[in-house]
Amino acid sequence: MPSTDPSAPAARNRPRAAVAMKPAAADALLDTRSLAALDAVCDLAPLPAIDDFGTDRARAVLADVEILVTGWGCPPLDAAALDAAPRLRAVVHTAGSVRGHITEACWKRGIEVSSAAAANALPVAEYTVAMILLSGKRVLERAHDYRTRRRRDNWLAAPDRVGNYGRTVGILSASVIGRRVVELLRPYDLPVLLHDPYVCDEEAAALGVRPVGLDELFAQSDVVSVHTPLLPATRGLVSRELLTSMRPDGVLINTARGAVVDQDALTDVLRQKRIRAILDVTDPDALPAAHPLWECENALITPHLAGSQGNELRRLVDLAAGEAGRWAAGDGFAHPVRRERLAFLA
Repeated sequence: MPSTDPSAPAARNRPRAAVAMKPAAADALLDTRSLAALDAVCDLAPLPAIDDFGTDRARAVLADVEILVTGWGCPPLDAAALDAAPRLRAVVHTAGSVRGHITEACWKRGIEVSSAAAANALPVAEYTVAMILLSGKRVLERAHDYRTRRRRDNWLAAPDRVGNYGRTVGILSASVIGRRVVELLRPYDLPVLLHDPYVCDEEAAALGVRPVGLDELFAQSDVVSVHTPLLPATRGLVSRELLTSMRPDGVLINTARGAVVDQDALTDVLRQKRIRAILDVTDPDALPAAHPLWECENALITPHLAGSQGNELRRLVDLAAGEAGRWAAGDGFAHPVRRERLAFLA
């Protein structure tokens, strides 16, 4: 769809581009406004989005594509797909992780990659901070009790464990989301601990957090918020020992990946009423209907909704359009994905 905007870059600065993602993702992300933003900086091939690189149409589109705008459900950009796209030089991803479609063949080809992980981090961090504050006031439990009994308790008799003054928050991993949570917590009277073996003391001081070991994080925090990517080294990282070491009535929040937590151990500890949990992710992500976690009244389970949804999707496409424009102008990506950092990314 050619642009009619006289302020758009000259044709030579509008690289040929195409969209590759599953149809449902394209429908959610690419409204008229979003398509116009992309077309202002790219010569965008007409929809529908490509969801199979092996079709005749896909090969015809890929033949002259320089930049690929990808999203959820994009098929792997393997050697065969790249052979069909000899001019491809860059991939702009409208979501977070690129592990599902960026292959070793892309790095060998020297393809530049950008991700909207920074934009997707914002609503996850907002969800996390909201849950920290709500759990401190025990809002959900007390609202349920109020609805059930239809009478108010004496607010002056609330126990000392209720409230958010001086409550210690532990952040597991200074990821993009973890750092945003730390930033959003600064206005509150909440000391913040951090465990991340890749963050030095000077960087921790700049973030305004106190670095601690993993055991200390769980033992000294009233709330532990998990922001660790799922990697071979982090699977089951939040172990039974760590969970049982948490303070009585402590809260575990997980918006990262379900498998970072030993879910069987968490279920056992929750059944013992030792701690509470707020889980936006589980293992598997769609928790089976018969799973015992559903019976734990001290667990709030939400359906992986912390990430971008609804109007928040516009932020992802806005970032992607901005990245495409920077690349077309020769300025490079503001949010590049580096091959050497893949081992630390979700």
